[in-house]
Amino acid sequence: MRNEVFITRTAAYMPLEPVGNDEMESVLGMVGGCPSRARRLVLRSNGIQYRYYALDRATGEPVMSSAEMAASAVRALGDIGKVDCLAAATSRPEQLMPGHGVMIHGALDWPHLEVVSLSGICLAGAAALKYAWLSVRAGDAQRAVAVASELVSICLHARNFEAEVEHKVKELEERPGIAFEKDFLRWMLSDGAGAVLLENKPSGPLSLKVKWIELSSAAHELPVCMYSGAEKNEDMTLTGWQEFTTQEWATRSVFTIKQDVKLLNEHVVRATLIEPLRALAKKHDLVSQKIDWFLPHISSKYFSEPVAAGLIEAGLNIPRENWFTNLVEKGNTGCASPFIMLDELFHSGRIKKGQQLLMFVPESGRFSSGFIFMEAV
Repeated sequence: MRNEVFITRTAAYMPLEPVGNDEMESVLGMVGGCPSRARRLVLRSNGIQYRYYALDRATGEPVMSSAEMAASAVRALGDIGKVDCLAAATSRPEQLMPGHGVMIHGALDWPHLEVVSLSGICLAGAAALKYAWLSVRAGDAQRAVAVASELVSICLHARNFEAEVEHKVKELEERPGIAFEKDFLRWMLSDGAGAVLLENKPSGPLSLKVKWIELSSAAHELPVCMYSGAEKNEDMTLTGWQEFTTQEWATRSVFTIKQDVKLLNEHVVRATLIEPLRALAKKHDLVSQKIDWFLPHISSKYFSEPVAAGLIEAGLNIPRENWFTNLVEKGNTGCASPFIMLDELFHSGRIKKGQQLLMFVPESGRFSSGFIFMEAV
C-alpha cells in the first residue's frame, strides 16, 4: 500500500544582503585586474537584478559553509518534530568526502536518522525531493526533509582565475581574458538554500499533495554541456581532475564551472522539456487537467520564450499569468532554486485549495530534467 505524501512546510535561507548588478564585481573581484567584458552582456540576457553571496564583501572570504546554509534552511521550517529521513543535495559540496548530507546532519545535531546525499547539478535538488517523497510513500518514513544548498560564489571569485591568466600571459606574452564559457557563469550563479518537509498527512492551512515526480536523462544522445573538475576534449569527452597535475588544476582553472553555451542553446529545450514532457503529458493525461501554477527553474529570462514555445509543442499551453519564478530577485541558485521558488509561492497566499502545480527542473550537465506535480489541499 502506497501512502499519500504532502509537502507541509517550506523554507528558504538567503545569506547576507542582496547584491545588485553594479555591485557584483566588487564582491567577486576582477580577473587580472580588468573588468569583465561579458558581464553586462550576460546580465542583459539573464534578467537577474539581485542575488546573494555568502562572501564577506571586504575580504571575499566565505562567512559560512554550504552545509551551514542548508541547516539554516531546515531550521527555518520550524519545530517539525522527529524526522526519519534527510535527503540533501548540492552541486558543489565543500569536500569530496564525506557526503553533503551527513555534514548537514552534523550541523543540525539531530539524533540518528537516515541521511542520503544526492549529486548532480540543478536536478540534484529534485532528486533529493524524490528520495524523500518515496521514503514517505513507501512507509519507511513518516516525516522526511529534502534540502538543497549552493555555495558557488567561492568558485566564482576572481582569485580562482588568476593563476590561469598569469599562465597565459607568460605563454602568449599578452593578457587575455578568461574563456567566455567560464566568465559567462560568473554572472549567472549565486548562493542560497531551501528545504521542504514531507509527511504522510496534510498539516496546517496549506499542504501540497505530491502526486508524482518524474526524472529523466538524455545523456545517451548528448555530450556533456556543463561541468567542473574536468576539461572537455575535442571529441567532447571529459578528462577528470585526477588526470591533471596539481599545477594544472590552477593554470587551467580545472575546478571552475564551465558551460558549452552553443550546445546549451541548441538542445536544452528539446532534450529537457519538449520530449520528456510530451511523454509525461500522455502518461499522466496532463492535457485534460488544469495547471494553475507552472514553476520553471530557468537560468535566464532568455529562455522564457523558448520554454513557452516548448510547452505548446509538448501539448501544454500554460498561460504566462500561471507562471511563477523569482529568478529576478533571488538569482539562479542551482539545485536550491526550485525549493526557494516554491517557498516564496507557498507563503504568498496565492495558492488556493484544489489548484494544481507543475514544477519543471532542467539541468544542462548532460541534459537531464525533472517534473513535479502537486495539488493544494
